[in-house]
Amino acid sequence: MLIMRVLILLALLGIGGSLLLWMLTGNPRYRAWAWKSFRAALVVIFLLLALFALERVLVPLG
Repeated sequence: MLIMRVLILLALLGIGGSLLLWMLTGNPRYRAWAWKSFRAALVVIFLLLALFALERVLVPLG
């Protein structure tokens, strides 16, 4: 769970920072980078949640 919290924090900082740069400069490259970072973070979070669910299912079997 600690890893997930750290990943979420890093993702929020990266996305927030790039959106802030986009608002300050008006460069659309920063907005595109924020969107790509958001999608990547979402994929990683779903993979971690799937891993937790799989662990929950497989542990009682052992």
